[in-house]
Amino acid sequence: MNKQHLLPIKESRLGVIGGSGFYSIDKIECHEEIEVNTPYGKPSDSIRLFKTGNLEIAFIARHGRTHKLNPTEIPYKANIWALRSIGVRWIIAPSAVGSLQEQIRPLDIVIPDQFIDRTHKRPATFFNEGAVAHVTMGDPFCMNLSGILCNVSEENIPRGRQLHRGGTYLAMEGPAFSTRAESNLYRSWGCSIIGMTNHTEARLAKEAEMAYSSLSMVTDYDCWHQTHQEVSVEMVLENLRANTQVANKIVFEIAKVIDKERPESKSHSSLKDGLITQRKNIPNLTKEKLKIFTDSYWG
Repeated sequence: MNKQHLLPIKESRLGVIGGSGFYSIDKIECHEEIEVNTPYGKPSDSIRLFKTGNLEIAFIARHGRTHKLNPTEIPYKANIWALRSIGVRWIIAPSAVGSLQEQIRPLDIVIPDQFIDRTHKRPATFFNEGAVAHVTMGDPFCMNLSGILCNVSEENIPRGRQLHRGGTYLAMEGPAFSTRAESNLYRSWGCSIIGMTNHTEARLAKEAEMAYSSLSMVTDYDCWHQTHQEVSVEMVLENLRANTQVANKIVFEIAKVIDKERPESKSHSSLKDGLITQRKNIPNLTKEKLKIFTDSYWG
């Protein structure tokens, strides 16, 4: 195994996990495409490498570049493991979401700071099979990275659209959209937006000691709104096309900031006080799977 997962922050890569409609980075030329084998199977797609300044960007299409994987089928553990194995320590995740609040309009951008998990078929952790770790999830998204993303988004959002700093992301299993009763229930909980993927990535990224932030692009009002059309694939795709150009611009601009600042994150040491099982008691196969996350603690 190479040692890219041990690269210092000043040499680390930025990861971008592209969601629905965001299947590549348009503003920079891809200079390399790599296949990564993981202990958790194949990732959603190959990883494409881009470069701006001294920062390399590793891009993967969450659903595959032909959108062949539904939210439950995405190999979340393989995707996160693959990115960490090549030295990624920050992740920006452009994603399509529905709005659960009147003031969050279609084509707005939300940078969420919390989530509620309503999924039931997702991998919740890398730490099983004889190894236990408990990472703190009070702040599931990296506050530092999200702050930078907010500032960059505010500078690049088109006139007439609004940036919302913070908010609760309701994660549903999918692939079907919500019932009206579910949508109204989530509204009563104070949730801001609804999506199908980010919380699983955020949870696993925290265990992998990577800073993670969601660039949530609003496409619709789900199905709760009495005067707006109920969410449909046609509506989502139309607004996705409008959002993709904005997302590309924001990703390009935040890459320049990360290249300059190389921001530290509490997530970069999230396992420091979280590892419970002693190394000597962990099966060898499990230790090998976790090596890229635990090398700096267990050697």
